[in-house]
Formats: sequence, structure tokens, C-alpha cells
Amino acid sequence: MVFRSPLLRASVSRTAYSLIRHSPSSPLLLRASARCRYERHPCPSLRATPAISSRTFSSSTARWKEKPNKDSKPDTEEAESKPEKEPELSEPAVSTKTKNPDPIPPPRSGDAKGGAAAAGGGGSEGSSGESGSGGKKRKSADRSLSKPVVPEVYPQVMAIPIAKRPLFPGFYKAITIRNPEVTQAIYEAIKRGQPYIGAFLLRDEAADKDVIESMDDVYEVGTFCQITSAFPVQGEEPSMTAVLYPHRRIRMTSLIPPNQKEGEAAAKAEVVIEDALQSKPEKEVEDKGDVVASFEEAEAKDAEPKQAQYEPTSFLKKYNVSLVNVENLAEEPHDKKSPTVRALTSEIVNVFKDIVHINHIFRDQVSTFAMSQNPGNVGEDPAKLADFAAATSSGEPQELQDALEALNMEDRLHKALLVLKKELMNAQLQSKISKDVESKIQKRQREYWLMEQMKGIRRELGIESDGKDKLIETFKEKANNLAMPEAVKKVFDEELNKLAHIEPAASEFNVTRNYLDWLTQIPWGQRSAENFGIKHAMGVLDEDHYGLKDVKDRILEFIAVGKLRGTVEGKILCMVGPPGVGKTSIGKSIARALNRQYYRFSVGGLTDVAEIKGHRRTYVGALPGRIIQALKKCQTENPLILIDEVDKIGRGHQGDPSSALLELLDPEQNNSFLDHYLDVPVDLSKVLFVCTANMTDTIPRPLLDRMEMLELSGYVADEKMAIAERYLAPAAKELSGLKDADVMLEKDAITELINKYCRESGVRNLKKQIEKVYRKAALKIIQDIGEEALPEEEALTVEGKAAAEESSKDTTDVKTTPETIAKETTQTPRVALKVPGSVHVQITKDNLKDYVGPPIFTSDRLYDTTPPGVAMGLAWTQMGGAALYVESILENALNYSSRPGLERTGNLKAVMKESTQIAYSFSKGVLARSFPGNKFFEHARIHLHCPEGAVQKDGPSAGITMATSLLSLALDRKLDPTIAMTGELTVTGKVLRIGGLREKTVAARRAGARTIIFPRDNESDWMELPENIKEGIGGKPVDWYDEVFSIVFPDVDAEHANSLWKETLKKPAKEIREKEEVDEAEDWRSS
Repeated sequence: MVFRSPLLRASVSRTAYSLIRHSPSSPLLLRASARCRYERHPCPSLRATPAISSRTFSSSTARWKEKPNKDSKPDTEEAESKPEKEPELSEPAVSTKTKNPDPIPPPRSGDAKGGAAAAGGGGSEGSSGESGSGGKKRKSADRSLSKPVVPEVYPQVMAIPIAKRPLFPGFYKAITIRNPEVTQAIYEAIKRGQPYIGAFLLRDEAADKDVIESMDDVYEVGTFCQITSAFPVQGEEPSMTAVLYPHRRIRMTSLIPPNQKEGEAAAKAEVVIEDALQSKPEKEVEDKGDVVASFEEAEAKDAEPKQAQYEPTSFLKKYNVSLVNVENLAEEPHDKKSPTVRALTSEIVNVFKDIVHINHIFRDQVSTFAMSQNPGNVGEDPAKLADFAAATSSGEPQELQDALEALNMEDRLHKALLVLKKELMNAQLQSKISKDVESKIQKRQREYWLMEQMKGIRRELGIESDGKDKLIETFKEKANNLAMPEAVKKVFDEELNKLAHIEPAASEFNVTRNYLDWLTQIPWGQRSAENFGIKHAMGVLDEDHYGLKDVKDRILEFIAVGKLRGTVEGKILCMVGPPGVGKTSIGKSIARALNRQYYRFSVGGLTDVAEIKGHRRTYVGALPGRIIQALKKCQTENPLILIDEVDKIGRGHQGDPSSALLELLDPEQNNSFLDHYLDVPVDLSKVLFVCTANMTDTIPRPLLDRMEMLELSGYVADEKMAIAERYLAPAAKELSGLKDADVMLEKDAITELINKYCRESGVRNLKKQIEKVYRKAALKIIQDIGEEALPEEEALTVEGKAAAEESSKDTTDVKTTPETIAKETTQTPRVALKVPGSVHVQITKDNLKDYVGPPIFTSDRLYDTTPPGVAMGLAWTQMGGAALYVESILENALNYSSRPGLERTGNLKAVMKESTQIAYSFSKGVLARSFPGNKFFEHARIHLHCPEGAVQKDGPSAGITMATSLLSLALDRKLDPTIAMTGELTVTGKVLRIGGLREKTVAARRAGARTIIFPRDNESDWMELPENIKEGIGGKPVDWYDEVFSIVFPDVDAEHANSLWKETLKKPAKEIREKEEVDEAEDWRSS
């Protein structure tokens, strides 16, 4: 049956469509309807019918219906004269928020409007079976707003990973998206009327991303969400905030990650969609619908060819977003009247009631949830209640995900109850902490209120004045007792007047009060009564220190001047010497001898100028410098201030502290020292400054020029013996608890310690070794007599026993401070135990090894008999003096064709390398001038070495030693091992002045030298050396190296020296020479 007239055919088609639109049993229309519902796209089968115009099915918010297809002819004049217009969609920043984002249930089949809405949110403009006047009513209905419908099946969605906690159906969640690709995809999805995504929880709690690259990154169970609103967020990194409304649980079946091939994605999507379509159950249809459906299907096939299937998420493939194929998860059937379900539901409700009483934030959420459920009964829907419990709890992500994945109602309720119970415990703990803090605050507020009342009462009775007035009176009283200079007095009055007009609550009040406090704590005009007794000073210095004659003489000179003048100006002394010679300790002895207050601070590694000159008052927490702090502590204008380690002062971005010391240590400037904090001149001319340093090389020259240098050399064996007997041994014995015990350290044992264990210049290492001896003796005594003779119970006091008993009950780890620490401690837990009188210990040279181990130094010098080419030199180090041997050897055998050369090793620095070259050139000149027949240096390849290569060596004072070593090798003569030498050598043979002669003499004596050769310019230094240092050593001052040569080579036979290497360097015969040249050439080629 064919209709020729287009109008008649269109009318019949519209009539047929209106009859069967609610009867989807026809395979064609069932498939078309399903695709429209699933894909939100114009149904291809309906487009094949000319009378039915295609529509874009959408679930977005209300929109005007689209205009009819151009191919269809209107059946009324009104439709022809007033065509409808399709409104344009808004820009990407859109909102799809509706009044009720909950899923809208499908309408009844009898409702034409509902059926259209259920089909996809759009409608057909064609007739629905009415004619005549019913057309206007139909057009009015078509112009109504369509309602959003959430699709029941959505097989492929864009996936968004969620961090920290999953989303539960029915509860809003706002997320922030920073990925621009995901942001644009969401905007286009909203624009197309498909604001749906899948939200899946990330397995890694620390992860933060907007795309899913692997299914292992997220949990497979998530929620199907609708984007109710989305808006951009401006900031450093543009982002978007989207509000999600989860509808149902879904499971991820497969993942299409970003940048996957389009063909693979399309294949997967088509398979999933077709499976979903085929599984859709068919409804019963009316008989007449079958006929019309067949007719329409045949006409559609004739009208246009079969079109390709449309994918709902195909527009997202141009973005780097994650697409997933999902399936809906249905809850397992459950009985609401089951005792377990009812019990779990009741318990959840009870826990909610408990939380509401504690945490008021939950009150509004629970109230809103209760109002949204059935009237007055939240337990009617246990699934919704379980989701609400999990959604509002702050549990662990894994626990919340387990609740989301639970499809069994009892299991879900149990897991939701678990996280809710933890929330209750957290709320109870939070409430307890809040109450404790609140009670403390209330107590303080009550105390403050009572104190203010008490102050008011006392003020009314005249017992006490206002706090600020009393503070001002206190400052005035302090200032009246001080002899402030006029400039300081003026500043004080100005600051005091400022304080009187500032409110105590102002921040400037505390700054001014602190400044006045410092200003009145400086001892203006206050000096201590000095003791200028010479005998008293000598007794104090000799009591604390042995030797150090130069330092003691300088202090006695200082005292003598003060005795005659009645006062002394401050001086700046700098004691330079190796570690352990008593530089720091003698400063304290000087202060005790002069009856001055003592203050010490170290500038080693100091990099901040503010430590010397203070901070500006504009800084928060500003303080004066260390010098002003010293005056405040000592409360006198003339203390002794010891500045330690002045040679190790640093320099940083906060300034150069050594430059700041120039003003402090200059006698011409420190009478008006200006601290940055006080900002008033302070007189430091009465202060005695004593500085200490190990060396002067690192001290800036301007600073060194302002100080009076006192060199402290190392101690010789006799001085070390006296120091050990008088000071070190008694102090170490008392420190080891053997003060009254019969433990004797014999003199020969101390001598052995000095010679075989402690050869350094100072006595610090000797002190450690003596303490070690007494500690070992204490251990041997306890081990020999047994602990029964010294029971632990007698050593504990009553308080100590109680503390020990409490400590025995403590089982906590030693790293953790126990709560009962107050009971486990006491001021005097123990008393000293007395060693029995029957104990006798004697430490001699023979059994010393049992206490300190084998000797470190086995001989007094490196060589007992020196071979040719070895000479003993002397060097100065930070530890004092040391013997420095210079060794020279031949690298190759001498012959006529051998070539000369010089190799230098021993960790030599630049200056010492130059000295080596000078000595080599000078030695060749000596042979050429004095022994022209000796051709040693013309053919000898020499290796010169200085032992102890791990120690850097530098300086020019080894020049004559190197020349002597080279000449000893050239003349093949051994040197006297008891001769040591030091001096700088020039290429002409002049011997120049050196430094550290005292330390070098001490080192020479330690090494067993009996003669020292030194420059004549140092003869005055030699004369000033104490006799105990020079005892047994002869000094030989020299001007030129010829004098050195005559001392070390006293009886050189010139004829023998000229002919020494003549036979070895003899020119071989021609045949032998040619053979040697050939051998050398072959060796050269092979190498």
C-alpha cells in the first residue's frame, strides 16, 4: 500500500508514529528508542521518516524545542508562518544545576509528555494523532520545558580520579580539576547535554591527577555522577570547580586511557553498547503498533541507507581524557524486617544521636538527611542510611571504599557502622581536648579578672600605684645610682618621657621598656677595686701555670704601671701558640690576679657583625652585642674580656666581624664604642682585652697591628714533667674518685708518657693519657676486690633508692620520656664510696703498657744513622715544632749517557717547591765552583722527598736543609744525625731569617739533636730562650751557606770529591757506545 501524496503520506506517518511511540515492541523502534535513550542522539530510524524531524536527545536543563526539519511540510498555516528557533547554547562556563538533581522516574506510558521526556528529553513536532483544533493544544504542549532525565544505562563515560575518599550516591561533592584537557571536555559535555562522569577513588592517597592512566591506579568500583554546576577558578594555575551529584554505583570493566587509538576505543564502546541494547527487556505492545512499525520500518529502509552507529562519548576522543566502559551494580535483595538489618540500622541511628550531642556540625547534616527521607522514619531505607553514614564519616579511604563496594545490605551496614563508630571516638576525644583547653582558658581569664580587681582596690586604697608609673619610678631610681655621661643621660630622659606617654598595650611600649632596661643595666662609672700587688699576682700565676715567663712578666709590668699611676688604661694582648699550652686558662688567672671580673666568648666561625655590634632596634627580638652583654653580666666598667680563637673568625653575607673588631680593639677608638642597639657611646678604654690564636697568618693585618703579641711556645720535657706532677696528676686522680686511695703514678711512668706517647707541644694530650691511667686503675681496683666490697646499696641515698625503685617499674623505651619521670629523679641520688685502705696500686714504667697500650713513638728520631742524602730540618706547625727530614736518592744508575732530572714529593706547597728548585740550582753551583771535576748533577736523576706526605708542608725555612741533602748525595757523605738546621736559602747562598725558633728548638731537643744551625738574624731569639730549653744543645748562627758547609762537611778532601764519580761517568769505547745507543733506541721503540 503506497501513498502517492506527500501530505497524505506525512499525515499517515505522523499518525502511525503517535500510535506506536508508547509501544516499543517493534524491533526497529525499540532499537531506535534505546539508542536515543542511551546515546542522547537523534534516532537514525526516525530520521528516515520524512514526516518525523530528527532531534538531539538531551538530559540537560530545560530547553526550547528545535525547529522542524526543512524537508517536512507544515500542515497548518501557523506552523508555516511562525517557525520555531533553536536557542544557542551558552559559553563553556555554564551551570546545569536544577532544583532537584535526583534521578527523575520515568513517566507512565499513558502520558504523552512524559513519554517524550522519558525518551530523551526532546520531543517530536509532528502530530500525536489529533487534528483540527487539537493542533493548537499540541503546539502549546510542544513549547513547554522538558525535564532532565538521568539515563539508566550509560555504558561509557569519562572517568575522573578522586583522592582521599570515594563518593556515595545521593550526596554532593565538589572537586577541583586542574588539567585543561579535562576541563574543556567537561565544558563540552555540559554544552552537549551530557554532564555525566564516573568518579573512582585513587589507590595512592598522595596522588593528585585528573586522568586515569591504568586501571591499577584506581579502585574498580565507583559512582556514576552528574555535574550539577561547574565554574572556573582564577589563580596562579587556572582550574575548574565542579559540583558532582552521585546517582548510583558502577564498576569499571575496561579503560580507554588518554591518547589511545581511536579505532580501539570505538570498537570497545560499540561492543559494550550493543551488549547493553540486546540485554534490554522488551515490553508488551499493542496489535496495531506492530502493523505501523512494520510499515515505518519498510519506508525507512527505502528512504535512506543504513547509517553508522553513534557513540555518546565520541566527541571526547579529541581530548586527552580517560574513558571507561562501566556496568551498573545492583544491590543484593534484602529483607528490611530482618533482625540483623534492623539492629544495625538502629545502632547507626543511635551513634548518630551520640555524635550530634558532641559535634554540632553533624546536627545540621543529620537533620537535613532526616527531612529528605520518608516522614519521621530514616530506617525505611537502610541502603541510603548506610551511604549517609559513610559519606559523613572521616574514616580511612580503604574502609570507605569497602563500604562503597559492599552490595550485601548487612555487610554495607556493618562497614558503615565501623567508620561511624571511629568518628564517634574521634568526636569524643576532640570534645575532651576542647573542654580541657577551655577550662584552662577560663581559669586564666578568672585569674586575670581577679588580679585586675585587686589592682583597682589597691590603687583606690593608695597601697600601690599604676604599673607604668611604678616602672618609670624604677628606671629613675636605677639611673640615679649610675654615673651616666651627659649624652647618655639625655637619651635616657627622652626615652623615659616617651614611655610615659605610650599606652602599655602598644607594641612600642615593650620596645622602649626593653631599651631603658638595657640602658640602666650598663655599669656607667662603676669599677672594681683592682689588686696591684706584685707578690699576690706572682703567687696566683705560679699557682695556676708553670713556665710562661713572657706572659707573666707582661702582666707584672701591667700591674707595676697601675701601682704607680693608681689606674691603668685597657690593653689589648694577643697570646699566640699551639693548642694545649694554656692560652685560654691563663686569661682567667690574670683576671684572678688583678681582681677583675672575667668574661669569655669565642669568635671562631663567627660571621655576623651583629654579634659584636648588636642589632638595630627596628628588628624584632633585637639585642646588643656581646661586649655590652659582657658589661651587663660583669657589672663593672673594667672587666677582663677574653676573645678566644681570633684567628678563626669568619666572614659572611652579614658582614665582616674582623673589621668590626678594629673599633673594639683600638685603644684610640674604644673610648666611645657605638653599639647598634644602644646607639650611645660606651667607654671601653678600661677593659683589659686578651685574645688567643694558634697562628697569626689568618688574622687581618690591621687587626694584628692593634694587638700586642705574646708568643707561647710548646713545653719541653722538663716543663711537662713539672706540670704533670703539680697540676695534671692530682686533678686526674680526684676526678677518677681515687683522691684518698693509695694509687701512685711514678715519675718514670710520667717520663715514659711524655717521651713515647705525648710528644706534642701542649699538655692537653698528656692530661688525657694521665686521666686514662687513673680510670684504668679504678676499674682494676673494682675488679680485683669485687663489687661486694663496694655494695651498690651503700652508694644510694634514701631519695636515690626511691627513685631507683620507681625506675625499675618503668617499662617504656629509653627514647621515650616516661610520665613518672618526676618520681624517677632526685637531686642527690648517690654518694661517693671510699676505697678500702688495703688497696695499693703502683703505676711504673714497666706496667704502663697495661694502662695506655703500646708506645706510639718508639724512637727519639727517625734515623739513628743517616745515609747519604738525608738531612734533619726543623719546621713550625700549629701543634708546635717538629723535626722535618729531607731525603734525596738516585733514581737511575749513573753512566755517561744518563740524563739529569729532579723529582719532588711529600705534599709540598708552592713556596716549598720554589725552595727545592733554589736548593737544586745552588747545589749544582757549589759543585761547579768548588769541585769542578764532580759531574754528578750533570748525569744524575734525583728524587727529593719529605716524609709524612699526608701533612701539607710550606715555607722557605727548609732551604739550607735541602741543599745539604743534595750535596750529601753528590759527595756520597753521611751527615751527623745530631745536627738539625733551619734557614731560608737564596741562590747566592745567603741564609735569611726564619720564625718559630723556640718551637723548633724544642722539637730538635725532642728529636735528640745536639747542634742547631740557624740564621744569624735569629741570634737575639736564641739568646732569649730559657736555659732549660737550650740545655744540652749548641747553637750555630750562620750568614752564608759556606759556613753551613764547613759545619756539616768538616773534612772534605777536594781531590777525592773531584774524582768520586769519574770512573762511573767515564766515556765508553765507540763500539760499546754504539751498542748502548742501539739498545736505548730499541727500548724507546718498545715503550
